[in-house]
Amino acid sequence: MDLTALGERIQAARAERGLTLQSMAERSGVSVSMLSAVERGAKAPTVVVLDRIAAGLGTPLVQLLTQPERVIVRRAAEQDTVHEPGGWRRTILTPVVPGVNFEWIRSTLPPRCEAGTYPPYAAGSHEFILVQDGTLTLTVDGEVVILGEGDSLYLAADVTLSYANHSDLPCTYYVAALIMRPRRPGLGRMTAGQ
Repeated sequence: MDLTALGERIQAARAERGLTLQSMAERSGVSVSMLSAVERGAKAPTVVVLDRIAAGLGTPLVQLLTQPERVIVRRAAEQDTVHEPGGWRRTILTPVVPGVNFEWIRSTLPPRCEAGTYPPYAAGSHEFILVQDGTLTLTVDGEVVILGEGDSLYLAADVTLSYANHSDLPCTYYVAALIMRPRRPGLGRMTAGQ
């Protein structure tokens, strides 16, 4: 096992979650000095210590032990398409890469469709939205923004966000999201009006 690479993966996962060594020690039950030594590649952790670190990070142990692939291809036939109520369709275009919280999604809203309201991601998250065709109405923390064909928008993703198509034509748009940490605990998709 490459201890330096293991330490770098653990350190990156900790930083991605915004954890200090002290807060990671409290979450995992592993001392700060041991965590520091493991992250530097100076000490080989036991399986028990690695399991505690993985639990503190909220990640499977195998993810810490596995070297990520350098190239991952996701064929069109492998892309996941989700059909939501009201005819809304989302396709996840990007491969899943352990430890990388990036998604690229293509969505199509039929005419007169409200896709719902979504809670904030944690601070440090980012979204880019591009409208391919149609008109997209976004409500960002209560502020309405209307995007037409070819328009794009950036937003810090620590906001409440609603998507809607109020026109008589379908709207297709893309979302590229870099999510530093999962949505805040206990929050899921909300319906409009919540």
